[in-house]
Amino acid sequence: MQKPFIIGLTGVSGSGKTTFLKCLETAFTREELCVISQDNYYRPKDEQTIDKEGVHNFDLPTSINQEEFHRDIVALLEGETVKREEYTFNNDLVTPNILEFPSCPIILIEGIFIYHYKEIKDLMDLKLFLHVKETTALSRRIRRDRIERNYPLDDVLYRYEKHVLPTYERYIKPYEYEADLIINNSQNFDMGLDVVVNYLKNVLAKRNA
Repeated sequence: MQKPFIIGLTGVSGSGKTTFLKCLETAFTREELCVISQDNYYRPKDEQTIDKEGVHNFDLPTSINQEEFHRDIVALLEGETVKREEYTFNNDLVTPNILEFPSCPIILIEGIFIYHYKEIKDLMDLKLFLHVKETTALSRRIRRDRIERNYPLDDVLYRYEKHVLPTYERYIKPYEYEADLIINNSQNFDMGLDVVVNYLKNVLAKRNA
């Protein structure tokens, strides 16, 4: 079995990673590309760090079960199918699905800490970074958390200032210039998406030659 080609994708919260991935997935079949997200490896709420104001901080590297995340990526590399309970962002009204990730020729790992976790970063063949203006990221975060997750505005703004930005500066931004490709998404990522799709199509063609 040929080793799968591993891609990483990161960027600040609100950089457009989810939208970028949805567009990327449309260019490939489920047999060609598997996407595995760090989000599904959050530790339970009662294991999360609480800040001095009594607010849970989900924007720390320790908020993720790094060991299980790494274990499942290695399993995919070895050709196994991985099953994982979907993370529902602590919404008790949502019943989580059991997600199934089959090993594919291309495996994309997504998440804000994937380059900070050295043992995961070292597995990657291609590292992508979505860059976005801070004001744009905040606007997108507010829209997402207010509409999709029904979080109060004060809560969204507090977490962005006290958790999201400090984490970006310490655990995400330092790895931007280690990326093989930086994609500017302050307006749109169309050009960067085309580059990635064409590159991966070429990877698949060489594997199948």
